[in-house]
Amino acid sequence: MTARFPKLTADTMSPEQARVAAAIAGTRGGDGARGPFNMMLRVPELADRMQKVGAFIRYEAGLPQKLVEFAICITAREWNAAYEWHAHAVLAKKAGLSPDILRAVANWQQPAGMDEAEFAVWDFCTQLHADRQVKPAQFNAVHALFGEAGVTELTATCGYYVAVAMILNVSEAALPEGAVAFSA
Repeated sequence: MTARFPKLTADTMSPEQARVAAAIAGTRGGDGARGPFNMMLRVPELADRMQKVGAFIRYEAGLPQKLVEFAICITAREWNAAYEWHAHAVLAKKAGLSPDILRAVANWQQPAGMDEAEFAVWDFCTQLHADRQVKPAQFNAVHALFGEAGVTELTATCGYYVAVAMILNVSEAALPEGAVAFSA
C-alpha cells in the first residue's frame, strides 16, 4: 500500500509545518512528520494541538503507562490501524504488558491472565468501542481503581487514538519496512 500523502521533508514543508514538525519531534524523539503527523501537518495548527493532547495522554496523565498503552493497542485493533498498533505494541511491552495479552488482542480475543487493572481497562475500552458507552459495572471498576480522573483519561485516550487511527487509515500510512501488522 502506498501512502496517500507524500512524505513531508524539510524541503517540502512550509516554515509553519517545519516549526510544528520540530515541536512534534521534540516530544516524541525523531521524525516529526511520521505516522499520523505526516497527514496532520497539512494543517499545522491541528497537528500542533493534536500532538499536545497525545503528549499529555502518553507522558503526563496519571494512569500507569502500561494501561495507557494497553488502551491504545485495544483502540488500534478495534480500528484496524496497523501503524498505530506497530508503534504502541512495542511501548506496551516495554511498559510491562504481557506479549500474551497483546497476542490475544491482535487475534480479536479476550486476553487470559490479566490482573484487575488490566481487566478493568480491557472491559471498559472494548465496551466503549463496541457500544459507544460503558455500563455501570465497567465505569465503576475503572472509577474504583483510578477515580474520576482515571475514567476521564481512559476515555480521552480511546477518543484521541480513534482520531489517530482514522488519520492513519485514511492516509494509508505504511508500516516500516519489515514490520508485520498486528504482531505481538
